[in-house]
Parts: sequence; structure tokens; C-alpha cells
Amino acid sequence: MKSVGRVLSVASECVPLVKTGGLADVVGALPGALGRLGWEMRVLMPAYRSLRAAAAGWTVVWVEEGLWGGTGRVLAGDVGGVQMLLLDAPHLFDREGGPYSGPAGDWPDNAQRFAALSWVAARIAREGLADGWVPQVMHVHDWQAGFAPAYLTYGGTGGVGTVMTVHNIAFQGWAPAAMMGELRLPFEEFHPGGLEYYGGLSSLKAGLVTADRITTVSPTYATELMRPEFGMGLQGVIAARAAVVSGILNGVDEAVWSPAAEVPPFSASAMKGKAAARVALCEEFGLQVPGPLAIVVSRLTDQKGIDLLPGVMPDFIEAGGGLVVLGSGDPTLEGAVRGLAQRFPGRVGLRVGYDEGLSHRMFAGGDAVLVPSRFEPCGLTQMYGLRYGCVPVVAAVGGLADTVIHANPAAISAGVATGITFHPTDGIAFGTALRQLVVLYHDKPKWARVQRNAMKQDVGWDHSAAAYAALYAEISG
Repeated sequence: MKSVGRVLSVASECVPLVKTGGLADVVGALPGALGRLGWEMRVLMPAYRSLRAAAAGWTVVWVEEGLWGGTGRVLAGDVGGVQMLLLDAPHLFDREGGPYSGPAGDWPDNAQRFAALSWVAARIAREGLADGWVPQVMHVHDWQAGFAPAYLTYGGTGGVGTVMTVHNIAFQGWAPAAMMGELRLPFEEFHPGGLEYYGGLSSLKAGLVTADRITTVSPTYATELMRPEFGMGLQGVIAARAAVVSGILNGVDEAVWSPAAEVPPFSASAMKGKAAARVALCEEFGLQVPGPLAIVVSRLTDQKGIDLLPGVMPDFIEAGGGLVVLGSGDPTLEGAVRGLAQRFPGRVGLRVGYDEGLSHRMFAGGDAVLVPSRFEPCGLTQMYGLRYGCVPVVAAVGGLADTVIHANPAAISAGVATGITFHPTDGIAFGTALRQLVVLYHDKPKWARVQRNAMKQDVGWDHSAAAYAALYAEISG
């Protein structure tokens, strides 16, 4: 397809190269989805230590001298069909550890490290690459790329439109005000309507006040961020720019998350394979569960509502339910879930850590996936559940509210219910939702109908990519 436009995507991680969360999935999926609509996207991210060897033979398309203490080179290559640009700056990124932290905790120079990524992104957006590629739009993701729209705005945009996507507003890229000069930011912009943020700096705020368009990863989250209980200090900034804020749902890779590709395979019209997968999952964890088998695949944190499990699970288990948990996180919460497994042997299974293969087996074999998050920008877990007929039981926040249709009598009668939602995120509402799950599970005709509805939902990238493409077209002239 002939290209209708070029987009520089700027992020700190991208599947399949580096992943710490859902951000990487989105950044890795968008180029292919947009390519089908004629938009050519290249992804700029740091060349962390784990990536440098693989990129050794790539083409140098940009060189930046004096990049916070050293030279940076941008290397161009292809990874699984995604056109990648890696910022090779060893003094900033060639380190043992993760993208943001090492053995001793967060890297103390994270502000400079990701300012460097943003600086190079703005330069490329304005001037184009050595191979002649010039973007019309720069799309930046979260705080790590937040300074890029600011650098472009303050240095001259060159006609390049900018989009900033907030994946999780809890991470804001804070730095002290004394670093204004070092971060190459104009001092006259240090005021509440500009870069100043509670006496310091926030790279996320910098992007929010300078980008042409702001998106979040679900429509409900876009609205929530204008409220104090969700905006985490930035609600006023986002509300002031409400006219350019929109929510675009994430999607999932339907080729990777496909019940037809599991062993045994199944579909909405042929569910025997799912029944077999449930038996296998129970055998794997030594469980005997007469009622609904619920799963949790999650980071074990308060944000994800994991602290609610000890209070609601005893009644659910007494009603015949069972639970399998896969995840890691807060040691106290890991201990709490381990306590459930010890208290209810044969009904609760736990695997601490993450295992991609096991997660597929859990969605295939589980009857319901529990997502009791206190806030959830988009969420992918409930979408995997929909794909696999693993009925979502979710808090009605963010993208969870946008993707799951509650099984109330009207929705069931209309044949559109896909799961169970509850509000607020507390033990009373969660416990009520689990009681509804048990009742629904034992009404086999209704249960089968909800499962089929769930599996027929379109959770791929086509609609979302079209929304991004329309946004790019608006700002690229």
C-alpha cells in the first residue's frame, strides 16, 4: 500500500525487544496495524545493553554529539516487520539491569537518560534521518518521551504534528527545578501554565502542555484523568486541555491470543476444547472445583485490587468456586495469596512469577478472569478473557468499563452481556460480583450465551489503528 504519511513513535520499550508492561505491547503492535492503513511508522527507543549486539550491523542514520556526556548514534533495522531506530548511547543505556533501574534501584540519572531520547527524537522529527526519511507526526508515549514535544515546540516544530499518549499517569518523570538548564529547557517556561510542577519538573507534564493532541488508552480513562481521584496531581493540566484529549482503546494481537491456536483448540461454536483445557488446568494445580474456576494473571499490587482477594475468596470457595493465580509483586500480597492456597488446598493454586505459556493455559482453562483494579488505563487481561470465553469479572474503571458489558437482566435479554462489572472497587461490591458469577455459571444456557458473546467481541487493533490514523491526518495537514 502506498504510504499516506510517516510517523516517528518514541518510547522506552517495545515488543519483542523490551517489555516491562502493556506499553511495550502497544508500541510493538501499532506499526503493523497502521501500516495496513498506509501509515509508515518507525519506532525510536534506547539501545539497552541487551539490544546492542543484535543491532551491531544496523545502518547509522543519525549521530548526536554532546548528548549528556557522550555521543549517541541512531541505528536503523527491522525487527519482526517493525522498523526500529535504536539510540545507541552507551554512557546512558549500556548498563546491567532493567530500562529504568539497576540492582540498587532507579538509575539516578533517569531524567537525563530519557531527556536524551526525547532530544534526539525532536531533532529527527524536525530534520529527518540521513536516509531521507522525514516524519510528519511524532507520537510519544508516557513520561520517558515527554520532553520530546517540549523540545520540538520550544525549538521550532518544522510543521511536525505531535501526539502524546498517557498509558499510566501514575509515573510522571519528576526532576528538580535546578535541572532546567541541564535538561535544555527554557527558563521562561518555568511557570504553572508551562513546565513547573509542584516546584519541580515533570517530563509527563511537559508533554501534556506542549503536544498538539493527547490520548489515553481508553475513553473512560480519558475522562477519569480530569478528576482528582485518578489524575494524581495532573487532573487540572488535562482538564485545561480537554478539547484535545481523547481515549483510544488498546487492542490485542489476535494471532497470538487465539483459542484456535491453543492445544486443544476451541471456538465460540465448538467449546469442547475449552472443557478439556479446564480439566488439564485443574490437574496441573491439583484442584477439584465444582463451581466456576476463576483465574488472576496480574502484578500483585494494591492498584490491581489483589488485597481484596483474602476477604472475598472464602465465600466464593464455599459456594464451589476455585482460583488459580499467576503473578508477582508486593511481598505482603504474595504472602496473602500463598496463605489462601495453604488454607484451601485443592481449591486455590498459585504460581509466583510470570510464565507466558501458563497464562495461555489459564485463559483457555479458566471460567472467569478476575480484574478488581482500583484504576486501569486500558487493561489487556480482560480482553484476553473475552477472546477465550474466560468471562471477565472487572471493576468498572478505565478500559475495563469500556470493554466489558455487564450481565444485568437487560443486557442478558438483549443478548449483549459479555461479563460482570462492579463498582466501587471494594470487598462488598467484589463479593457481590462473585456471587453473581456463581449464579450465572450454574445457569448453563445463560452462561453459554455470555461466553459466546464474549468470544465474538472485536478486541483487535483495526478500530484503534483507524482512530490513530484519523488523528495523525488531522495534525499532519
